[in-house]
Order: sequence, then structure tokens, then C-alpha cells
Amino acid sequence: MDCWQEINGNIIIELPVDFNIKANLGYLERNKNECMFEVENEIITRVIVIGETRTLVKIHVNKFNQIIVQFLKDSRPNNQSERAEVAQYIREWFDLDRDLTPFYKMAKADPLLKGPVEEFFGLRVIGVPDLFEALCWGVLGQQINLAFAYRLKRQFVEKFGDSINWNGRNYWVFPTYEQIAQLTPADLADIKMTLKKSEYIIGIAQLMASGELSKEKLLRMDSLKEAEKSLIKIRGIGPWTANYVLMRCLRFTSAYPIDDVGLHNAIKHITGSAKKPAKEELLKLSVRWEGWQAYATFYLWRVLY
Repeated sequence: MDCWQEINGNIIIELPVDFNIKANLGYLERNKNECMFEVENEIITRVIVIGETRTLVKIHVNKFNQIIVQFLKDSRPNNQSERAEVAQYIREWFDLDRDLTPFYKMAKADPLLKGPVEEFFGLRVIGVPDLFEALCWGVLGQQINLAFAYRLKRQFVEKFGDSINWNGRNYWVFPTYEQIAQLTPADLADIKMTLKKSEYIIGIAQLMASGELSKEKLLRMDSLKEAEKSLIKIRGIGPWTANYVLMRCLRFTSAYPIDDVGLHNAIKHITGSAKKPAKEELLKLSVRWEGWQAYATFYLWRVLY
């Protein structure tokens, strides 16, 4: 969808009427250890990589409900198709091409979702458009709390990633799979993750470097189930990680990380139950939320995180 224009060298992106930047910034600012972007005074600063081109951008929303993208440090691409890709990256990051009308209609009538959609109305499932980054984040986050996962990600990015320095600060670029594919677990030893996680991440990088695994291949698959099966075959990726990636990178709105602790805790919190929901209850909810399980999960996460 070509909903952008250029004025005075800035990219202007039209936003859906039901987009609320405050709701999205609330999610983006949830952990001070986030290293892939910075939020200050409702302005996001981050690097966006398009092929070999690295652009450093400031992103904010104006009073006309438009995203303004300003290029910093002479990083504006000369090539118009690359600027179009920057606009598309932001559209994908905030899932802007999705019509949420059916989701809101369903959620407002749902006893579990009614409160969260009222409180966080305008929130989108914020994506991780790069497959390698999404898979690494999924693996890093396995069986540990969110704060520790953020610390591990920062250590990994600062050790192996590149950065653009601007105004005395480093803005990081996630390590590439080509680079990580060359490493051994010993190279990751001073990052406080398990040996197994180091092996998984290097294995994923090698699959991507060989071309066996790619975002394009997964998106060409016929169904969510087929993409999920393909991901679960990879060492270190179970159903939770697969659905996390299907939801945040591949954009399947019916992806459902049914084993997610955050999802269980949010349901417990809303229902006032003493114990976590049983599998049967979670499956019933999945039927109730048919087609929108990823959005339902994302809104429930916001209740606690």
C-alpha cells in the first residue's frame, strides 16, 4: 500500500484512524534495556537497514495523525526505492496495513479482552520485521523472565552488532546471520546465556546463511500450520518460539503462543483465578478469538507488561 509521501526530505506516512501512538509507545518503552531503538519525548530514534544501506531516523506522530520520518546524519538514501523500503519497514513494524475493525468488534464483546482493548485502544502488534532478529529474540527469551531476556539481547547486540554514533550515542544494528554463522559457542561464552542457546542461535544463523531458511520461504507456505511445522523442525525452536515468530515477524494474526507464561498470568489476573488456565480453556479461547489470536495475546500481554 503506497500511503506515504515526501515533504522537505522527510517521509510522511498516513496512519489509520484507530492508531494511537501513545498506546504503541507504552509498549516500546516497557524496558529500559531495549537496545534496538530509543524513545524520548514521544520521538523514536533507530537505525533501519535496507540491504546494504543503513539509515538513522527519528520517528514521531504529528497532530494530523501522520508519522514523520526524519533522516539523521546524512543517512537519507539517494535512491527513491530505498526510501520507499524505509516507509514500508515502518508500516510493517507497526502493522499499519491491517484493518483492525473485525478484531475490535470481536474484542469489545469478549469478557477477557473488553478491558484491555479499552485501555490500550490503538495498539498494534509491534513487529520484528527481520527474521533472524525475531528468531534470536524468541530463543533468548525461552524460560527466563523478560528483564533478563532484554539484558541478554543487549549483551549480544553490543558484542556482535554494529552501530551508528550520533550526538554521543550509539544506535545499534542487529548482528547479521552471515556474521553469527561463522562463530562457535565459545565466541558467545561471555554472554550470560546457556550453551544450548548459543548453539541454537548459531545453528539458525547457519540455516539462514545456507538459504535453507528465509522469511520469503516461510511466507510462501500455504498455511500457518505448515510454517509452524517448518520452524519446529529447527533445533531450539519449539511451539512457543515458532508462534512468537509467526506472530511478530511473519504476521499471522492467528498465531497463538498457547504455552506463554505472560498470557497465562494475564488471564489469571483478569479472571482473579488462583491458578493458571488449563489447556482446554486456552483452546476454547482460541476458538472464540478465531483469526485474531495474535492480537488477543498481544493485548493481554499489555495488562501485565
